[in-house]
Amino acid sequence: MKALEGIRVLDLATLFAGPMAAMMLGDFGAEVIKVEHPAKPDSSRGHGPGGLWWKMLGRNKRTVTIDLSAPEGQDLLLTLARDADVIIENFRPGTLERWNLSYDRLREANPRLVLARVTGFGQFGPYARRPGFGTLAEAMSGFAAMTGEPDGPPTLPPFGLADGICALATAYAVMTALHARGSGGTGQVVDMSIIEPILTVLGAQPTIYDRLGIVPPRTGNRSVNNAPRNTYRCADGSWVAVSTSAQNIAERVMRLVGRPEYIAEPWFATGAGRAEHAAELDEAVAAWVGARTREEVLAAFEEAQAAVAPVYDVRDVLADPQLAALDAVTTVEDPELGPLRMQNVMFRLSDTPGEIRWTGRAHGADTIGVLTEAGLSPAEIEALRDRGVV
Repeated sequence: MKALEGIRVLDLATLFAGPMAAMMLGDFGAEVIKVEHPAKPDSSRGHGPGGLWWKMLGRNKRTVTIDLSAPEGQDLLLTLARDADVIIENFRPGTLERWNLSYDRLREANPRLVLARVTGFGQFGPYARRPGFGTLAEAMSGFAAMTGEPDGPPTLPPFGLADGICALATAYAVMTALHARGSGGTGQVVDMSIIEPILTVLGAQPTIYDRLGIVPPRTGNRSVNNAPRNTYRCADGSWVAVSTSAQNIAERVMRLVGRPEYIAEPWFATGAGRAEHAAELDEAVAAWVGARTREEVLAAFEEAQAAVAPVYDVRDVLADPQLAALDAVTTVEDPELGPLRMQNVMFRLSDTPGEIRWTGRAHGADTIGVLTEAGLSPAEIEALRDRGVV
């Protein structure tokens, strides 16, 4: 048994949060059916170098094509919804309703259905109908304003950070709704905006501003909560990152770099106090690190039981022995490309582990199989194909 075996998910969503949430559910055994337009494949199939994003994002999903804007396509979705537990969609608010696929109608077909609606700003409010992307959430949540060098511009991440956080939140929300449904209950709507999960993980900023009027500044790699905390260049040109969130770690670092006198300073006793003296602490750590190779730095920090990590690029990630031991990046056989390396499932369950059963499949690869299982005859499927519905 897989952890989510017996859960059926219809993935109607496109880049990126909704499909990634569906992927996460599929990783642990849910049957995920990816629904794409017959003539307009999912955008992730062409996203990034070589279109390889789809191979990861589409893993563990069966693929069907249905034109949801066509009445016959809407009827097909209702047919599939009768046997589904979850639908994940990320159309602008009102789109499903315009297609006569409101939650009321979906619930008539299946009262136990959970409908997860992922949008930029939620289903209501003055921004609800705006196009919503992760970049906008990163800007409007406060993330970009506090990211970057103090004298530089607000900085956006070079990847879908808000989408990824929202995907995790959506998978969590779906599981919460399924648990609330129980064995005999009814489904409900999950209203998920991309902006709210990243706003949550940014921490207590609203509370701090509310009580103290403090607006987080841009501090580069430094932290307003502790120091030393930065990246430092080694003698061989590589980089390491140091964190001293715990007081005892900060003390070990100062002893290691030959500046134990700082520990006796009154300001050193708190993270906030150390942060106010970040420049002099950084100078001490940078000088010590800069005189040694990365291998020497890592060995010395490990011996001192201080917190350090090498700054990796993807080549280092693939070569790291700890990540290899965890199989954090695994190899999956792809029928088109052969062995493919990609991130594995995100956590390990001792009794019901997840797995990547297959990579992203071809556009519409399972249309005939899924519709046949739904009760359509070969002649009916062929007629729908002739009319461009599937």
